[in-house]
Amino acid sequence: MTGPDRQDALIAMDETTITPVPPLETPDDILWDGYPLSRSGRVLLAVWGLFLVAGFCVALSLEPDPRGYGTHQRLGLPPCSFHVLFGIGCPSCGSTTCFAHFVRGHWTAAMRSNPGAFCLALACALMVPWSAVSVWRGRLWKVNQPATVCMWLLLGLCGISLVQWLVRMPWN
Repeated sequence: MTGPDRQDALIAMDETTITPVPPLETPDDILWDGYPLSRSGRVLLAVWGLFLVAGFCVALSLEPDPRGYGTHQRLGLPPCSFHVLFGIGCPSCGSTTCFAHFVRGHWTAAMRSNPGAFCLALACALMVPWSAVSVWRGRLWKVNQPATVCMWLLLGLCGISLVQWLVRMPWN
């Protein structure tokens, strides 16, 4: 292409505006920089961390029920209503027993009691130091988008609990 046609093509290329496409959200975007915390956010996160520690202390004070469920009754709570009404355990049956095994390092027994609760106990155990580091830094450590992380964590835990419950149903 020579002459005026080439010149017109070059002018057209100069006038073309290319709009950059924003990059897709990657796990690095979600995890690395850290969402900033306000003073009240830091206080709430510190209280949350202490609440988790208190929960583990309660679990440590309970002797796990050998049946794999029912440890919560040692706290004066009634038996599982779902189990009483329908004769089968609910998705959270065995959770307190799982936590009681978890804090003692009996992870196989904890997993047998309730795999979903085992994953929850593991997540809570990891949240204790994470909360402390986040409070100290004033930013959520390695979490830029807390709502997204919480959503995936909750969906994962609920999914695991539902699957383990369906596997334990009497027809299996």
